[in-house]
Amino acid sequence: MVLSKTASESDVSVHSTFASRYVRTSLPRFKMPENSIPKEAAYQIINDELMLDGNPRLNLASFVTTWMEPECDKLIMAAINKNYVDMDEYPVTTELQNRCVNMIAHLFNAPLGDSETAIGVGTVGSSEAIMLAGLAFKRRWQNKRRAEGKPCDKPNIVTGANVQVCWEKFARYFEVELKEVKLREGYYVMDPAKAVEMVDENTICVAAILGSTLNGEFEDVKLLNDLLVEKNKETGWDTPIHVDAASGGFIAPFLYPELEWDFRLPLVKSINVSGHKYGLVYAGIGWVIWRNKEDLPEELIFHINYLGADQPTFTLNFSKGSSQVIAQYYQLIRLGYEGYQNIMENCRENALVLKAGLEKTGRFNIVSKDNGVPLVAFSLKDNSRHDEFEVSDYLRRFGWIVPAYTMPPDAQHVTVLRVVIREDFSRTLAERLVLDIQKVLNELDALPSKLTSKVSVTCEEKKGSNGTVIVKKTALETQKEITTVWKKFVMQRKTNGVC
Repeated sequence: MVLSKTASESDVSVHSTFASRYVRTSLPRFKMPENSIPKEAAYQIINDELMLDGNPRLNLASFVTTWMEPECDKLIMAAINKNYVDMDEYPVTTELQNRCVNMIAHLFNAPLGDSETAIGVGTVGSSEAIMLAGLAFKRRWQNKRRAEGKPCDKPNIVTGANVQVCWEKFARYFEVELKEVKLREGYYVMDPAKAVEMVDENTICVAAILGSTLNGEFEDVKLLNDLLVEKNKETGWDTPIHVDAASGGFIAPFLYPELEWDFRLPLVKSINVSGHKYGLVYAGIGWVIWRNKEDLPEELIFHINYLGADQPTFTLNFSKGSSQVIAQYYQLIRLGYEGYQNIMENCRENALVLKAGLEKTGRFNIVSKDNGVPLVAFSLKDNSRHDEFEVSDYLRRFGWIVPAYTMPPDAQHVTVLRVVIREDFSRTLAERLVLDIQKVLNELDALPSKLTSKVSVTCEEKKGSNGTVIVKKTALETQKEITTVWKKFVMQRKTNGVC
């Protein structure tokens, strides 16, 4: 007689994951489980939870690349187990990084001879690149001050209030005062004249943004350079410029080749750019390029030999994957100048299509500029009944991730929505987004005001117990008060680190 056997609780074979005990009980969330589970079950459980994430292709909040060609995906997976820092073990990867540095340096018009090697390094992203550039400026300034017998304990950087949060991190982490030029309504980038006014003998550099996170606008680096040249002549200082081209560094050379913002300007000493934004590589890869070898103090470069050979290194991180470096090289040689130009032109055209569609609704003011990073930043002409945060929230129901945020000081009363146009955002998606935004507006129009639905007050006079006249506030006055409180609440929750 054949006896049947019942699987024990310790049986790790899984014929159907969804029929197994592993999906019937909750797994520990904050402590490692005592026992192992089959690989099929682990995969399915994690994959199912990740389905609740947003769709990266519909994440219009981010500048970061969300699509690459399958051939590049293969290269990335083939190099996923290579540690970039092991230069002696992976010399070809190191060579590809050096080629990328030189290609980008030439793209930014670095003053290099035919056989001269560019000075730069690959980083995890523009945040690390900015930290490294800032450290170079700080050390160079300190060395000069010490040589002159002057104090060097109070360095500062001048930026606009529109800088990304990584600049605030650098200032706080490395004890540098951050002097911000305030914005104003209608002008959401750093004013070069005001920036130069704030420069003093302790200023290690002025940071200009080529592609503001807030509205994509390019700051006038040429005017900043000219004004700073004059001030340096008057004062005897040599205050330099760093260009944060995280978003615009892979746009300006292809769409605006005549625009002078890079090493063509004598005071621009270093530039950072995000390869994982319009460099068209998955996160995270960034680059920082210096004008000359003298602009990167030698004492910041470490030399190690315990990985097999002398290896110079200037990073905040040590170990990291090689995949993104290889992917950047793939994009540079695969697309070439022609390919990047075609992609950037297409992004700009799709941004203009989206802008025209939004203007056609008659409900929005466009805050972004046509020239700059291909994005559309816009605000409601009338947000007295429903605001931009509600529009952003309702768009989530259609799958779109469109951020709403307030501008930095002194334009914090302005709230905007922003759509970043990336390579994989097609004309069809642009037209579809306009239709969905119109649907959201129609839905909100049919709803009571978020503010007045909770409060209904009429103008009324009555006498108090002591005979005094008490005047109740009108609905409009009450609404204005609530609006003020709401904006204050939003400002406490929002930061200027929108990315």
